[in-house]
Order: sequence, then C-alpha cells, then structure tokens
Amino acid sequence: MPFPSALLRLACLSGLLGVCAPALAEEVELELVLLADASGSIDRAETQFQREGYATAMTSPEVLGAIRQTAYGVIAVTYVEWASAGEEDVVVPWMRIDGPESAAAFAGAILDAPRRAFGRNAIGSALLTGRDLIEGNAYEGWRKVIDFSGDSANSWNGPPVEAARAEVLAAGITINGLAILCRDCSGRPGGGNLEQQYRDRIIGGPGAFVVTAESRDTFAAAVRRKLVLEIGGTHGGARFAGE
Repeated sequence: MPFPSALLRLACLSGLLGVCAPALAEEVELELVLLADASGSIDRAETQFQREGYATAMTSPEVLGAIRQTAYGVIAVTYVEWASAGEEDVVVPWMRIDGPESAAAFAGAILDAPRRAFGRNAIGSALLTGRDLIEGNAYEGWRKVIDFSGDSANSWNGPPVEAARAEVLAAGITINGLAILCRDCSGRPGGGNLEQQYRDRIIGGPGAFVVTAESRDTFAAAVRRKLVLEIGGTHGGARFAGE
C-alpha cells in the first residue's frame, strides 16, 4: 500500500522512520518544461529572439501575478532547446520561480547561455526528454506540463511522435503547443494549418490547448499569454485540442 506523502512527511519530521532519503520533493503548483525549437529552421538570430520572448514573458507583471495567485505561490520551470534526437539541450535547469527576483534570474540564464542544440526536427525525442526531466526533478507539482513550441509538425528522426506522445500522457503530463505560424509575416499567414496539426499530433492531456504566434511581432505576447494560462490552469480563449 502506498505511503501517502503527508503521512510520510509527518513520520520523517517525528523521527519515526530511520531513513527519510532521498529528500522529499518540494510541492509546487506547476512543473513546467519549456521546449523551444532550435532545429535547422532556426538560425542564431531567431534563437536569441525566441529566448528574449520567453525571458520577457517570464518577468512580465501578468506572469508574476499568475504565479502569486497559485495555491503555493511558486512554480518550477526548466528551459530546453530541442532539435535532432539526443541533441536536446537543457539551457536552464529546474528553477524555483516565486517572484520577480527568481524570475529575473531565470530570464538572465536563458539569455546568457550558448546555443548547443542543432539538427533536424525530432519531436518525439523532445517530448520524451520533457517527460524524463519532470520525472527526475526535485519537485512535486499539482500539475505537470510540457510547453512545446515550433514552426513545423514534421519529425525526421527519433521515436515516432504518436508513440512518444502516448508515453508522456500516460505519465500524467499535459502537452500544450505554441505553433509559430510564420516568423517574418506581417499578418496571419495562409497555407498549411500548423495549428490543426499540433492539435491532432502533439498536444494532449487535461485542458490541453494550442496558442499561435502569427509572426515575430506577436511571439512574445503569445508566450506571455500561454504562460499565464498554464500557470493559472485555465485555457481562456486559446485554441483547443479536439476531444
């Protein structure tokens, strides 16, 4: 019979158990993996632009306000860039975000790190990396979310997307999507429906949703909106996964 975490904590504090290792995971509102595209379609300038968007969003009043309003007032976040299978780079390891100071430290770490992920799309491998990071961290979140962003739903190597997605969902992790429709368009582009492809192939889990960034001009706002929705556990007017 599993030992409930609250009873285990009480037993450890009372000295009833001789060994209470490894240390109990810190409870947080949300464990969040930010999976950012660093594949061949993303050059150095675009990588920096994406990082700036995430850094700006994480330190925004809207995101900080969403964190304050959670039950614990704290979330755990890691920033990962993905490309070819096995080339995923943990740009910023897990950090505890509970206010402006820790958010600024996280943002600075994103901006200062060198780029190390290169290659073609391996979406399945990226999703499984996100799962492994959640399962191996020192936190226990009420919710566990992978925030996947990219400009394509194609996957050229690594595990099949559908199989990887199923493994992630089976682990109790929700996958949300940020579909980057066009980096250099002045308005909403026509053509292929990346948003629908993300719904059909990538996102899943309770309340899963897709937010779109229609151009460079809307990227930072899309990231900010998505983080607010994920931290708050709501999806507002976002475009949803089909049930």
